Amino acid sequence: MFSRWSNSHHNKENDSLQQESKIKELRAAIGPLSGRSLKYCTDACLRRYLEARNWNADKSKKMLEETLKWRSTYKPEEIRWHEVAVEGETGKVYRASFHDRHGRTVLILRPGKQNTTSLDNQLRHLVYLIENAILNLPETQEQMAWLIDFTGWTLSTSVPIKSARDTINLLQNHYPERLAIAFLYNPPRIFEAFWKIVKYFMDAKTFQKVKFVYPKNTESVELMRSYFDEENLPTEFGGKAVLEYNHEEFSKQMSQDDIKSANLWGFDDKLQCIGNRHSGSDVALEPVCLAPSAS
Repeated sequence: MFSRWSNSHHNKENDSLQQESKIKELRAAIGPLSGRSLKYCTDACLRRYLEARNWNADKSKKMLEETLKWRSTYKPEEIRWHEVAVEGETGKVYRASFHDRHGRTVLILRPGKQNTTSLDNQLRHLVYLIENAILNLPETQEQMAWLIDFTGWTLSTSVPIKSARDTINLLQNHYPERLAIAFLYNPPRIFEAFWKIVKYFMDAKTFQKVKFVYPKNTESVELMRSYFDEENLPTEFGGKAVLEYNHEEFSKQMSQDDIKSANLWGFDDKLQCIGNRHSGSDVALEPVCLAPSAS
C-alpha cells in the first residue's frame, strides 16, 4: 500500500516538474513581453493555455499570441460599466452575489430578457462581465460557473447562430480553462434545434462542461446541487433563494469594480477622467477614470 502511494506521489512530482518545464518552454517561445501583455501572462495563465492545447507548446503559443493580439485591439480591460450598462438593464447577464461550492464566481444568464439589438454591444457587455467575474475570483480559484435560465426564451429572442458562434469562440480561444461548468436550466424543447447547430462550434473540452438540467430529471438536478448550495441557488434554478436583479445597485457595484480593475492593470497613475454614470439613467454620478490606450 505504501509502495502504491509512493509511486503515485512520485508520478505527481514528475507531472508537476514536466508541467513547470512546459511553462518555461512556452514563456521562452513567446519571447520578451511588456506592459499589459507581461501582466497578463502569469505562470497560471500559461498553464491554462497549455491545458487547453493538451500541453502542446507550439499550439499553446499560437493560441496565446492570438489572444494577446485580440486583447491589444479589443482592450477588454478598458471596458467600463457605463459603456455597457444599457445592456444590463434587464439583468440578462450579471454576476451573482453567491459562489458555488468551490468558491467560483457565478454568472447568471437569462437570454429571455434580451433588451437590445446590437450584437457587437451584446458581446462587449459579456466580455466586460467575464473580465469582472475573473476580477472577483478568490486567490485559490481560476474558474467561473454559468447558470443559464431559459424562462421566456423563444427563437425570436435567441441570438443569431453567428453571434452564438462568436461567443463560443471568444470563450474557448481567449478565456481558456476559465469556464468550469455551465448549467442550462430547463430549456424548452424548441431549443434543441438551436443546440444541434451551436454544439458543433464547441471543442470537446467545452462541450463536456455544458450540462442540461430538467426539474423532473433527478440525476441532472442532483448534479447541479453538487455544485451549489440549495440555500444560495435562486428559485429560478430550483433552489430556495429569492433573488431580484437591481440594476441600480448592480451598477454601483460595477463602478466600484471598475476602480479595482484600473488599479490592477495600472491605470491609476495616468488616467483620463470622463464623466461617468452608474447606469443608463439621466442621473449623473461621480466621474470614473479611464486609462489611455496601451503603448
